[in-house]
Amino acid sequence: MGDLLLVRHGETEWSRSGQHTSYTDLPLTPQGEEQARSLAPLLAGRSFALVLTSPLARAVRTAELAGLTGTARDADLHEWHYGAYEGVTTEEIHRDRPDWDLWTDGAPPGSDGNPGESPEEVGKRADRVLSRVTAALPEGDVMLVAHGHFLRVLTARRLGLPPADGRLFRLETGTVCRLSTEHGRPVIAEWNTRA
Repeated sequence: MGDLLLVRHGETEWSRSGQHTSYTDLPLTPQGEEQARSLAPLLAGRSFALVLTSPLARAVRTAELAGLTGTARDADLHEWHYGAYEGVTTEEIHRDRPDWDLWTDGAPPGSDGNPGESPEEVGKRADRVLSRVTAALPEGDVMLVAHGHFLRVLTARRLGLPPADGRLFRLETGTVCRLSTEHGRPVIAEWNTRA
């Protein structure tokens, strides 16, 4: 049985500023590209039964710079749809909604037609990804390259927790995490590992 490895894409301008970024397809900053390149030694020599990336350029580019090959894009690995909060920081949201919490309230739809998502909706996408991962793990390790909030929800679901418990797992840009098993149960084996 293989392990599930997670990589959060490298830094973008909005991840650095704290702006919610789902469908806005920003490139990596020079620092983000360096973060992605620095992952290559951590992943060198590993073979993967399955490598999936988000379809967004920041995740695809991170996978390329980290030296991952044979990748397939999976729309379910897309970041949480922030709807009306796309490009907005939590601090800005709290000016109008001081009690707002992404993990309990989700994000409302945007006026431009972009959907918002609830934690439960993101959890359903994570569950679909995990069913594909579970089918591949008997063949070896599986790698997912995606986004911070989504991977946090996926981690919660892998550990048998509700989607909102993704709030418990802070995830830095350009890092590797490894979910393994102990006594037949999913566990966190490594978190926010950098070269």
